[in-house]
Amino acid sequence: MTNIKLQSLLRKALALVVWIPLAAPVFGAEVIYTATESKIMTFAPGTSVAAMRSAAEASGAKVLRELPLIDAVEVVPSATRMEVRLAAFSSKGIRSIEPNEYRKWIETVSPEALRAADPLAGASLGAARGGDVPEATEGEAKEGDNAATPDEKYFWGLKRVKAPGIWKQATGKGVKVAVIDTGIDYTHPDLASNYVGGYNALDPKKDPIDDHGHGTHVAGTIAGAGEKAVVGVAPRASLYAVKVLDADGGGSYASIIAGIQWAVENKMDIVNMSLGGPASPALQKAIQAAYKAGVTVVAAAGNDPEAPVSAPAMYEETICVSASTFDDKLAFFSTTGPEVDFIAPGHEIDSSWPGGKIARLSGTSMATPHMAGLAALAKQLGARGPDAIRSKLAQAAGLLPDLTADQQGAGLVEADRWVKALMASTK
Repeated sequence: MTNIKLQSLLRKALALVVWIPLAAPVFGAEVIYTATESKIMTFAPGTSVAAMRSAAEASGAKVLRELPLIDAVEVVPSATRMEVRLAAFSSKGIRSIEPNEYRKWIETVSPEALRAADPLAGASLGAARGGDVPEATEGEAKEGDNAATPDEKYFWGLKRVKAPGIWKQATGKGVKVAVIDTGIDYTHPDLASNYVGGYNALDPKKDPIDDHGHGTHVAGTIAGAGEKAVVGVAPRASLYAVKVLDADGGGSYASIIAGIQWAVENKMDIVNMSLGGPASPALQKAIQAAYKAGVTVVAAAGNDPEAPVSAPAMYEETICVSASTFDDKLAFFSTTGPEVDFIAPGHEIDSSWPGGKIARLSGTSMATPHMAGLAALAKQLGARGPDAIRSKLAQAAGLLPDLTADQQGAGLVEADRWVKALMASTK
């Protein structure tokens, strides 16, 4: 089988986003739901929480969670069946009822798939680093090296976006970055000093500790402090864990929306969303609300080049990120489309892993935290709000050769361009 054919097969198989059609929100119709189905019931803007609860209960539903950010509540039928006649309840402000699907939101590309697509990729990458870190999928991470030198801590993605070149001017200090993911192992030596707190949307009574690994890996790329082996793009940014996904990488729309709501209420500056799924009006409304509140949302495009950009990256209010390789090519697994705003390193990325370890993962999930870290640097350099941060990032971006706009957006950000711009402005 030729390499081209093999890559084509792999592209079909390695999907971050499994596109499962969802029923559209119901407007003005009678629908009957079974008692086991959770739904998101949306109301007219400005409806009070008390009024939403009252109307939901009157429709035969039990309220599980309040989502005032999007004027909604998560509900489940309290009887065997719930009959919802929206026309009859329109006077109470009910606007729509949307499925609250539980699904897997994350998937990294396995080392085996990478080797199959390009057998020389891992070897050339390790040689270029001057020292290799063994490839690892979930559960196969290696212990970090306590004797790692500063240069060895600067993994290739960090070097490629030239983050160290701006650290005299900005390290992300004072910038609040929320990782909406599987949680963070805040005991990791490279994350502990920058970890501030967080929220567990799956169980608010519990800590947002990472029981999967994905969120910890993302956090290290954003703000690893370099105490042991991992330095992030913004090594002094404040990290917040917002756990919306379980140990299997699964979660519901309501949990993710609750995580976004927490980020807005706690005035996060940057939100990293290395996750993706089908479009959802409720999720879109949450992203729009975060944008309006001044929160910059950075999201992964997806890991299937034959699929459209996933949600929430598809929404215009987010910064949508595709993935590049060590040699500035488009990663073979990366989703592309007109929604892509920037490209960042996402191929064979080393970062923190639960238990004080390091793991190597690939995916647009790994590209996104590079951009979130750069967004934190842009914020410290004076950019205020999502539009200003996007503009600041674009100022330091350069187009990669042979890639289209759908593949890279404004291009790859090199942070030292901000230094050059600062020097030029003082002459």
